Formats: sequence, structure tokens, C-alpha cells
Amino acid sequence: MKLYHAPGSCSQAIRIVLEEAGIEAQLIKVDARKHLVEDGSNYYDVNALGYVPLLELDDGAQLREGPVIAQYLADQRPELELAPAPGTMDRYRLLEWLNFLTSEIHKGFIPLLYAVAAGKYVDTARPKLESRFAWVDRQLAGKEFLMGGKFTIADAYLFSLTGWGRADWMKSVYNADIDLTHLRNLQTWYERIRSRAAVQRVLAVEGMLG
Repeated sequence: MKLYHAPGSCSQAIRIVLEEAGIEAQLIKVDARKHLVEDGSNYYDVNALGYVPLLELDDGAQLREGPVIAQYLADQRPELELAPAPGTMDRYRLLEWLNFLTSEIHKGFIPLLYAVAAGKYVDTARPKLESRFAWVDRQLAGKEFLMGGKFTIADAYLFSLTGWGRADWMKSVYNADIDLTHLRNLQTWYERIRSRAAVQRVLAVEGMLG
């Protein structure tokens, strides 16, 4: 299989899932701003929507949405419990988290990442996003991971998104000016995830260990 990705983007979560699951995939880098594949070809010819991640299976089938790709990969290694078993209440709780992260955190960053185009809407979007992170912080009280005592694909997704609000390089490039330093549960959780061997390997390759 092939994974089209861009370092530092939400596709980082899929790379973490691949590492956690021990699944090999050909990694193909995409310039997310220019929509060019690393060989110079037009990424729109691969994915008409133009964004990453995209997973191409060996039979040519494609999966385009990060939370779906993550679930697919987790289900290839069910014994690792990166996602609870289909049909269980825990699986629906996982879906609840993935949908929240997609709609409230991931999309919540968009006006901040494109602040010039967003204009005054940033003044509304920033406090809303901060309130969502504060809610996540409260949910993490007394927990090792989002789902409790077990690392799941939801942790991988939140990790990549939380990094957007922490990394100085992200703030300087995208002006994603958001303060998460006072959210102690979130910060403790973030460092716990960051210390995982699989996450360290991904960060090293993406040049984000500093």
C-alpha cells in the first residue's frame, strides 16, 4: 500500500498508526501547498480533493479521510487494540472522539491557519477552539489516554492536532496563535504520547524532534 502524506499535517497521525501497528507502506511525500507529489507530478491527478492523507491499497482502492484510514489500519491488527472491536460500545466511543476531533479541533484550526483570508472570523474561531481544547483537557483528568488506559488511533489524531497549537514553527508559518500551556492534563498527555517509540520515530523522520 501507499500513503500520500505531508510532514506536520494531519497525515502525521496516520504515520503514527502505521508505526504502532507495524504495517509497512510506501510513503509518498506531497507538497500540501503546491499540491505536488515529490516526483513533481500533480497531486490532483491522484486525489481530486487535493489534500492528505490518502491511502492507496494494493488493489488500487483509495481511502481519503484520516479517521477512516486510521480505523482501516487498526482493523488490520485487531490484536493490538488500536481501535475497539466493531459493534462494541467502546468502538462507538472511539467514533465519537474521531468525529469530535475532525469537526471541532481539526476544522477549528482552519481559520487560524489561514488568518489573513479568515479576517475578523479569527476573533471568533480562536476562543471557540480554545474552549474545545479546554473540554478535552477536562476529559483527560485521571486518564492515561483518551479512551482510558489504552492508546488508540484517537490519541494519534489528537497528538498531531495538538502539535499545531504547540509548535513554534507551525505558529510562525500559519499564525496559529493559540495558548495551550495552561491545560495541564493535555500537556501531560501530550508528553506521554510524544515519548512513545512509534511517535518518536515519526517525529524524527519528519524533523520535529527539536
